[in-house]
Amino acid sequence: MDPLDLISQGKIKRFFRATRKLTQPGVISHITQRAAGKEPLFLEDDDYLAMLGLLKKAAEELGIRIFAFCLMGNHLHLLAKAEEGNLNDAMRNTFSQYAGRFNRKYGRRGHLFAGRYRQAVCLDPTYLLAVSLYIHLNPVRAGLVDDPFKYRWSSVLLYNDSKAPKAFVDPGFVLNLLSEDRPGSVKRYRRLLERGAGIESGHVLEQQDAIDRFRAMLVSMFPGLFKRMVSPIHVARISSGELLNLEELERRIEAVKDNHRRKPETQAAKRFLIEQLISRGFKRSEIAQRLQMSPKTIYNLLKKSLPISAPGNFR
Repeated sequence: MDPLDLISQGKIKRFFRATRKLTQPGVISHITQRAAGKEPLFLEDDDYLAMLGLLKKAAEELGIRIFAFCLMGNHLHLLAKAEEGNLNDAMRNTFSQYAGRFNRKYGRRGHLFAGRYRQAVCLDPTYLLAVSLYIHLNPVRAGLVDDPFKYRWSSVLLYNDSKAPKAFVDPGFVLNLLSEDRPGSVKRYRRLLERGAGIESGHVLEQQDAIDRFRAMLVSMFPGLFKRMVSPIHVARISSGELLNLEELERRIEAVKDNHRRKPETQAAKRFLIEQLISRGFKRSEIAQRLQMSPKTIYNLLKKSLPISAPGNFR
C-alpha cells in the first residue's frame, strides 16, 4: 500500500519523501528562492508588484494558500500550503513567468533563479510560528529597516491589523496559533517580532538550521506561550509527518553519531534523521557533514527499504 494512503488512514505518523518535494494536499511549506549568483531579482517597484501579482494568481487560480511572504532584493520567502497537491506546478509557473518577464524587461538572457525552489516542511505549530516571524524579520536582519513594519514588500502589515481587509495572504492561520482573539493575537505577534529582532540566528539560505536556532531562542524567551502550542491542532492533523523540534533533533543526531553499530534499528534511525534534515531544506552534502557520514552512505541509506516510522528512542 502507498505510504500516503497509510498516512491518510492515520496508521503512520511520520513519513518524509527524501528524493522529491513533499507536495500532497495540506502540506505547509517554507519556500525559499534566490537569484543566480549575485544577480538581483527585483530592481524596481514594478518588479515587486509583478511578483505579488503572480502570487495572487497562484492563490486564486491554483488554490495555494499563502500565509506569509517577504520579497528581498535577490531572494524571497513564502509560507504556503497547496490545497490540491499542486505546489510544484504552482511554483514552477510563478517563477518561470516572472523570469520571462524580467528577462524581457531588462533585455537579459539565461537563468534568473539559482535553481529549483527549496522547501522546508512545517509539521509543528511552534516551527510554523517561528518561520512566519523569521520571514517577516528578514528586512531587519538585512539592515534595510529597523522596524519590520516599515518594509513595503512583506505581509507583516496584515499581522498588525486586527481588522485587516481580506487579501490573498491569510494571516489568521498563524495568528490563531497565539489566540483565537484577533486583537490579542496581533498584540502577541508584535511582541514576538520585537524580541525576535534581537536574535542572531544566521541566514537560512546559508545555514539551514538557522530557523531551528531562532525557534529555540524564542522558546527560551516565551516558554509559557510556546508550551500552550504543543497540544495537537489543525497544523498537525493536516500534515503528513512529525518534524522533530531542535532539541530532540540534536539529541538524536548525537546519539546516532555515537552509535556505530550496523543493526537495522540503527540504520533506520539514521535514515529518519536524514529525512528530517532533508525536510528542513538541507542538501545531502550538508547532511553528510552534520551526521559525520559520507555522501555515498547517505545515498545508500535512502535507497534501502527501511521502516518508515521513526524509532522512538535512540539512547
